[in-house]
Amino acid sequence: MNERKHVALVAHDNRKTDLIEWATWNHRTLLDHDLICTGTTGDRIERALADVVRDEGLTAQPVNMRKLKSGPLGGDQQLGARISEGGVDALVFFWDPMQPHPHDVDVKALLRIAVLYNVPTACNRSSADFLISSPLMNQHYQPMFESDGERSDQNGGGELVGETSEP
Repeated sequence: MNERKHVALVAHDNRKTDLIEWATWNHRTLLDHDLICTGTTGDRIERALADVVRDEGLTAQPVNMRKLKSGPLGGDQQLGARISEGGVDALVFFWDPMQPHPHDVDVKALLRIAVLYNVPTACNRSSADFLISSPLMNQHYQPMFESDGERSDQNGGGELVGETSEP
């Protein structure tokens, strides 16, 4: 992962407002990264971030965002494909555990693929706050992956690229 991350932002209908509030609160950090969003969530976040930039009089910095299809129309699957191709460095997915979703299998598949490919994933505001405030958000980082059922790194973590540890 480079310093500039590819951050996926996804929310179910009942959680879109929460994600938009979180994104605007963290706009300075998010604008330093490339965003990937599904459907309506992407439209709403893009407008909210543009409004914050304008209202704060910040140097006009366009939101670098790739918008996919709506989740139920294949957006979750598009995002899963991007994860498997190495095109997502972090996933913030505010899903609603209290409501049934017609595309629940796609949601489970997306979360499964994120875990399989060792993508840092936040499913609520607290975990998203921890994720975005990590010093690793702005550093090179090489995640370790499992292969053939065995860990490729016996320590179970990742490694900071270019960092050395003193004995």
